Amino acid sequence: MFAAYAARIDPDQPLSGLELGDRPEPADRPGWTTVSVKAASLNHHDLWSLRGVGLGQESLPMILGCDAAGVDADGNEVVLHSVIGQSGHGVGAHEPRSILTERYQGTFAERVAVPEWNVLRKPKELSFEEAACLPTAWLTAYRMLFTNAGVRPGDSVLVQGAGGGVATAAIVLAKAAGLRVYATSRDEAKRARAMELGALAAVEPGARLPQRVDAVIETVGAATWSHSVKSLRPGGTLVISGATSGPSPKAAELNRIFFLELKVVGSTMGTKDELEGLLNFCAATGVRPVIDTVLPLDRAREGFAKMAQGDLFGKVVLTV
Repeated sequence: MFAAYAARIDPDQPLSGLELGDRPEPADRPGWTTVSVKAASLNHHDLWSLRGVGLGQESLPMILGCDAAGVDADGNEVVLHSVIGQSGHGVGAHEPRSILTERYQGTFAERVAVPEWNVLRKPKELSFEEAACLPTAWLTAYRMLFTNAGVRPGDSVLVQGAGGGVATAAIVLAKAAGLRVYATSRDEAKRARAMELGALAAVEPGARLPQRVDAVIETVGAATWSHSVKSLRPGGTLVISGATSGPSPKAAELNRIFFLELKVVGSTMGTKDELEGLLNFCAATGVRPVIDTVLPLDRAREGFAKMAQGDLFGKVVLTV
């Protein structure tokens, strides 16, 4: 079957290890099922895999891709939950949770095998392309907002780094849930797009907000950490799920954190129940993922290049 896969690891030039071509069909294993992929979306996790983060030489060649929507063996339209081993279903009893391609062949292929437990029905209101955007970036944003930040309608939230997959999802979901949303970006066009999606204000990183917020959605890391901490009201919550600018900020702002009794919460992906909640939320409210580009699988390299260059707003989707 045709697939896009990591053939080599290169921390400095990750795209040099990306290959497109024929790969073996998914192997049969107890408790697993094979899904025919209709659409799959790119995540920064795929780029990091090509750099060797979470993926070792011993696992190569590895078909990339964690997110997908498609059709199961019974003809049902389905969405895949990307976290494997979270429940113990379909894997070893002591296997730690992992994102699909850290251990198993991924979704950038005509077919993919996953534990039966990881398959959810796709709402008819969502296209395959829309549904394929949800299991990683959008699920991460959903959990950050509604589980770990614990925000409620009427609360205020700052989303750092508008344009990235998680940040874009957070703006759209927060607006739909009745939150007052502020966003940052270094790029003027991305700030304008954040406003179109519902942000009350979009400013350059570090700029003062109209008010201190109840929660901050942080995926940028070192470059925006101090601004995130300083933007919180007393007792507010900073939720972090990534550090694309690096993990070591110049100032940890510890005095401010303890004096104002701020909460700092780490967040990774989400549960199957949360993904089902996100799918139902989108179906019921009309919220749809922001898609930057849709490409056929044989043009996957173009999608990876856009993501590597940061030349996108929303998701890149590959269709099969």
